Amino acid sequence: MPNLKDIRIRINSVKTTRQVTSAMKMVSAAKFKKAQDDISYIRPYVDRLAGMIYKLSGSLEEGFELEWSEVREPNKVLIVPVSSNRGLCGGFNANVIKEVEKLCKKDFKMQNMKGNVDIIAIGKQVQKILKSRGYNVVKDYNDLYSDTSFEEVINVAQEMMEGFVSKKYDKVVLVYNEYKNAAVQFIRAEQFLPMALPTEEENTATNATDYIIEPDVPTFIKRVIPDALKTMFYRVILESLASEHGARMTSMHKATDNATDMLSELQLQYNKARQGAITTEILEIVGGAEALQK
Repeated sequence: MPNLKDIRIRINSVKTTRQVTSAMKMVSAAKFKKAQDDISYIRPYVDRLAGMIYKLSGSLEEGFELEWSEVREPNKVLIVPVSSNRGLCGGFNANVIKEVEKLCKKDFKMQNMKGNVDIIAIGKQVQKILKSRGYNVVKDYNDLYSDTSFEEVINVAQEMMEGFVSKKYDKVVLVYNEYKNAAVQFIRAEQFLPMALPTEEENTATNATDYIIEPDVPTFIKRVIPDALKTMFYRVILESLASEHGARMTSMHKATDNATDMLSELQLQYNKARQGAITTEILEIVGGAEALQK
């Protein structure tokens, strides 16, 4: 059994850890509230925008070409994983890394073997791990979290779009955590480019009668899709931020509870050890007194 000094040191250590995890939980809770509000604002807008583009695209005549939706053989692939710059958020970062490795080893196995899979990392955690495992991380945007504004985010989206249009990449895939609630996030591997448009069968079922478009639908589609893609990517960043703060808040809440339980156990262990030491001292005193009397 450890002595009283060792137990006291452990108790103080656990108390300090509990203070840190409790503080981190409160900080994450404050950030989580803002991120949650941002998600609730942007989701309806992006969903309605994507639905409008999808519906208008269904009314286009056959043969209309759109550079953002050009389907090519995926010889060169770009994967953009979105993680965080810090840890202590449960499986948030680990899930992103696992999904990227799954894409490289299964979906794009041949391209990866030829060295035709590039990765643009957003977040220090995923960048560090993927680099250490030998993946081709060509660039990172870890500073994006210091200024998560729409203007900064669309610069990253613009780079991906230019890479696709110039045929540097044939496919762009985003990997991120989609927010559901503070305790639940879903990992997503979402095709960003080429942009999915209605098939010929779906075209017959869609129409643009609900909208009045000037000057015409093709011109409108060509002008609105670049901005729509940037907005969709901004939503992905906000989804990841809300998921990160929710995951960290939940993780730190569990860590604080575990520290409290450990303190109770250590305090009980300390009391038992202290009682045992007192009992031993009493026995020694009694034994000494009896020896003197004899």
